[in-house]
Amino acid sequence: MTIQGKWRWPRACLAALWLSLPASAAADEPVGTLGMVGSDTMAGLMLRWGEQLAARHPGIRLQLQASGSASAPPALAAGTTRIGPMSRPMRDHERTAFIEEHGYPPVELEVARDALVVIVHRHNPLEFLSLAQVDAIFSRTRRCGAERELDRWERLGVETIEGRIELHGRNSASGSYGLFRQRALCGGEYRRRLNEHPGAAAVVAAVTENPEGIGYAGLNHLTPGVKALALEVNGNRYRPDAERVRQGDYPLSRSLYLYANLPPGEALSGPERALLELILSPEGQATVSELGFVALSGEALAQQRRRLGLDTSP
Repeated sequence: MTIQGKWRWPRACLAALWLSLPASAAADEPVGTLGMVGSDTMAGLMLRWGEQLAARHPGIRLQLQASGSASAPPALAAGTTRIGPMSRPMRDHERTAFIEEHGYPPVELEVARDALVVIVHRHNPLEFLSLAQVDAIFSRTRRCGAERELDRWERLGVETIEGRIELHGRNSASGSYGLFRQRALCGGEYRRRLNEHPGAAAVVAAVTENPEGIGYAGLNHLTPGVKALALEVNGNRYRPDAERVRQGDYPLSRSLYLYANLPPGEALSGPERALLELILSPEGQATVSELGFVALSGEALAQQRRRLGLDTSP
């Protein structure tokens, strides 16, 4: 299966991704099926890594249910998957549920960097927003300090667009939904009129088609139909360029994770080790950049490999 350009995942709900593999493999090759449940943001990335893994190890098959980051922790706790992709950190209650079931914590691995980007229609003249303004647009609680809500474009000085600001975002199963709420809304509540979409591509499409629209999506989903806004913090404006995202300077930068069920003192199984060797390699990180995410720094990459007992020179 070949993917051209940036991956566009059309549906988040229980999307099963299969890779067709040769029927046989060499005797010394790792063989097995890797079943994963989790982030739809990472679906295209996991699929591309799966294709590369199949090329290296024809006896391994990857199966992914891309139903949102919130689906990974319960699947890991229940033992229905041993690896869960997530576009946000696991929450305390999710980690506790896993520990209660297995007696040890899951292993957290950072595999790429990403950012949530506030987007408007390509013809919108707006260039930046402060975080307080973002909060006043998207939330009904305004915990970030805005004195009043912002619900019309003229209140932002945009005179060429008339009418109410139309809000687009993710649904509550998405890690992006929770992270944007935490970082951009200061933990507040979304407006009830937020149009919730099952995938980031749907958010981008909605804003592309609606000049009154504003939304947020992952960095790798940007298209020429939308404009990414800079964010202002303490008088400084930050654009979501790769280096600022890698260093965490951009306010809505985030890590992308794999959580693994790996008992203390045990080694990774053959298929799992092969997958993680690939992901934490130059080839795997080149795929991160190719698909519009941000590759890990050399230091971060070595740190993740050490956590798994892999050699530190991928």
